[in-house]
Amino acid sequence: MAVTVFTNATLVLPDRLVPGASLAVENGRIVDVGGARAGGTDLGGMYLSPGFVDLHVHGGDGADFMDGTADAFRVVCRCHARHGTTSLTPTSTVATGPQYDQFLTLCAELYGAVPGGARIVGCHFYGSYFARPARGCHPDQEFLVPAPDNAERFTRLADRMPTVVTVAPEIENAEWLVRTYRDRVQFNAGHSHATFEQFEKAVTWGVRHVDHLFCAMSDRARLRQSQTYPMRAGVMEATLFFDEITTEVIADGKHLSPDLLRFAYKLKGPDRLALVTDSMRAVDMPDGEYVFGAQETGERVLKKDGVGVTLEGTALASCVMGMDHCLRTMHFAAGIPLPEAVRMATLTPARILGVERDIGSLKVGKRADLVVLDRELNVRGVYIGGEKVA
Repeated sequence: MAVTVFTNATLVLPDRLVPGASLAVENGRIVDVGGARAGGTDLGGMYLSPGFVDLHVHGGDGADFMDGTADAFRVVCRCHARHGTTSLTPTSTVATGPQYDQFLTLCAELYGAVPGGARIVGCHFYGSYFARPARGCHPDQEFLVPAPDNAERFTRLADRMPTVVTVAPEIENAEWLVRTYRDRVQFNAGHSHATFEQFEKAVTWGVRHVDHLFCAMSDRARLRQSQTYPMRAGVMEATLFFDEITTEVIADGKHLSPDLLRFAYKLKGPDRLALVTDSMRAVDMPDGEYVFGAQETGERVLKKDGVGVTLEGTALASCVMGMDHCLRTMHFAAGIPLPEAVRMATLTPARILGVERDIGSLKVGKRADLVVLDRELNVRGVYIGGEKVA
């Protein structure tokens, strides 16, 4: 197979920018980084970045992963590829048992390449092990106590693909769940009103990541509503305290202000903080009413002012932007250096999922998943396995 060469590129490496460089691709893999190459595609100095990796994504372009069809999966993957995401983990919502089963079946069937869309690199089972009071905009449907029958259903893909399960540490049998399956599954804490003490115990069980920092979690102020004194720390404070814990931020500029993004970056750093979209079906769709989750049984929400909100407009209800928008927010609004902002959208999430040997940086031997960005960080080209898709 012929070698594809990109020249006159500004390569975005994990720790620096390399202007005037080239990159070569053969058989879907990177075979040379920065070497002297002639010909090929002249990028005119534009940025050449690794493809983005989204650990937490629900939908886009009118479809949701919980719609239960292969077509819906493909629509979402193609939507996010347009925004520079080349790898993602489909993420479920609170739903019913049959809907969860169909979601898991489709994750297994479509694991790997989706033609013209982001590659499915794992499965994020998310919903039934929430603490119900912390469900946020999720439908008030099936919340389960972890037990062998349901746990085996939700972890059965772990032998075939990276599998992530979110659990609130305070729910009944959470410790049993994590200790029993931690060698097969990655456990996140999320949608939780746990105390610092409860979270600290979860760290000893094997929890290593926290979903969307600052969102749907306990903190000092929330816990004070149930106990006047002494004031107690919650999941938010514990996430920032424990060095072994990684986390993620929804950097759409609506969920978190630039100062909160800077705060998270300062305390966790670019190797323990990932960018996620947590986006729903309204990405690339007009303002209006949408369903978060399965079309038939999900929660009705609104898209307006560049974000999802509840129908009454009093609470957030998911993101409606792609990862390119999140990158722009981190770099231009929060002031994070570009190599580190890109790292939080590429190598850091790849490491969190355990797939960094294959994706996440411009390195010889890795998949040629690439994004071309102009100086305003708009997507100008997307390549998955060296093939242009957007």
